[in-house]
Amino acid sequence: MSVAVITGASSGIGEATARRLAREPAMQLVLVARREDRLRALAEEIGAGTTLVAVDLTAGDAPQRVAAHLREHHDGRLHLLVNNAGAAWRGEFADEGWENVRRTMELNFDAQVRLTEALLPLLQASAPSSIVNIGSTAGRVARAGSAAYSASKFAFNGWSDGLHLEERPRGVHVGLVLPGFIKTEGFPATELPSLIVSTPDKVAEAIVDCGLRGKAERYVPRPYALAAALRVLAPRLTRRVLSGGSAARLTTKTGAAD
Repeated sequence: MSVAVITGASSGIGEATARRLAREPAMQLVLVARREDRLRALAEEIGAGTTLVAVDLTAGDAPQRVAAHLREHHDGRLHLLVNNAGAAWRGEFADEGWENVRRTMELNFDAQVRLTEALLPLLQASAPSSIVNIGSTAGRVARAGSAAYSASKFAFNGWSDGLHLEERPRGVHVGLVLPGFIKTEGFPATELPSLIVSTPDKVAEAIVDCGLRGKAERYVPRPYALAAALRVLAPRLTRRVLSGGSAARLTTKTGAAD
């Protein structure tokens, strides 16, 4: 029996991932988010030994609470950690200042790193195991109005790349999923052409690719990898494109703050 922890599981990508992983044989899920009512409804729908931890991941004791839950209910076993929780608060730095950067980093980066630190011994003891970090294409290419969000995802993407190399010899695979524009509860994406918007279900499949099939990195939609490549190969052109048009004024969430 494999055990998977999914953060930000009450909606969007996290909820879709829970439903997708529930189809895997012999998989027990631990759902983590703030909104206990939504977690309980999803756990009842999935069944099959699904448990939950209703907690704000920015709380000081959150990592220890999740680790204690795994020891109490799953004998300390953990085979897959999906670090999906996150949020975006839009605003230019001149208007929102450091406080917006602080709260964004606190959830999108600090909380994920703290949780991983607490659960890494369980993942190592359960190896072969996997961590899947939900980064963002915005962590490769920044846009105006979402600098704080991009900063948190640049940090998260970079940390994931290094962690991949560190944990590989210990049998813990670290995969990185980089969504672009994803239609979720917090981002209806009605202003964008459907060709450049994907769905939580497709991100969930990418998470399975990284977590269960050993992929190191997946963009969703896949063509978004071209944007990351162009940022390196043609930075002047990339900045020119991003300086105008609706893309410069849009932001996206990769998970759920609750």
